[in-house]
Amino acid sequence: MNSTMKSKLTIEQIQRITAETMKEKVVSLKELSDGWANTAYAIQLEDDRKVILKAAPVKGFKTMRCERDNMRAEVEALRLVQAQSNGVPIPQVYTYDPSGSLVPCEYFLMEYLEGEPYNKVKEALSPEARDGIEFALGDYNRRINAIQGKRFGYFCLENGSASTWKDAFQILMEDLLLDGKEAGIELPLSYEALEREVESRLDACSEVNVPQLVHWDLWDGNVFVKDERIVGIIDFERSLWADPLMEVYFGKFNSSSTAYRRGYGKEHFTEAERVRRDLYVLYLDLVMVIECYYRQYENKDHIAWAHSNLKEGLEALKMK
Repeated sequence: MNSTMKSKLTIEQIQRITAETMKEKVVSLKELSDGWANTAYAIQLEDDRKVILKAAPVKGFKTMRCERDNMRAEVEALRLVQAQSNGVPIPQVYTYDPSGSLVPCEYFLMEYLEGEPYNKVKEALSPEARDGIEFALGDYNRRINAIQGKRFGYFCLENGSASTWKDAFQILMEDLLLDGKEAGIELPLSYEALEREVESRLDACSEVNVPQLVHWDLWDGNVFVKDERIVGIIDFERSLWADPLMEVYFGKFNSSSTAYRRGYGKEHFTEAERVRRDLYVLYLDLVMVIECYYRQYENKDHIAWAHSNLKEGLEALKMK
């Protein structure tokens, strides 16, 4: 996805990075177009290794509150999962540099994953193959969620954490709506009405007592598959200490995957859990609208879809 916030590195800058960190020259490189905020490059090194370089948005670019310090969050979450998740396939991080000394942005280098994003091959696979992949994804997602933290809220930012999930989620929503107000974004429902609707449902969050690591962006494009099995899970930049029901496959876009829920071990939901899932769907729908303006997406069709999706979601939740 094209956006004006993305950093664009020159071949000279990339050569400088690999020479400094990998002690190798670049033989070839290709910019990967699937990222929505960071810029990613697939790099072939002189010693035949392949690596991925991810560059954060240009310094000084105004971001949403939930996206501040995202690259550090991604690197730290990847390292944490690799250390504690009991076999979840994720790429190794080789180096992370937030200093801006070599290039004018944060960046990190990580292992190159073979295979293809699941969203690109899903339709060509048999129903049995898709079930197998989604069952495994549920199992891996459960292992990620089993990692526990000390407080709820943003993965890295102290300034958005709380001792209870109810308070932390309220902070997340307040930050998001404040981003929308500051950008002058018009929503189908007034900000005041949205705040009231959220407040009326927040008590359902009170039964969540343990901060668990939530990927939160584990859609099919962030799952790499090869030979009908998962070989890697990427993009932990939006990780949270939160309620696992925030995960994408528990939301409206993937709720039909019974294989995922069997793999995860969660096939039934209480009334309070259904209310929480509604809140998380609303939060995601709002993020997808508001981020369009902060990231300055060029795709007008996507912007129109995000607004339409939010409106339909509000109507489904009877928030009119």
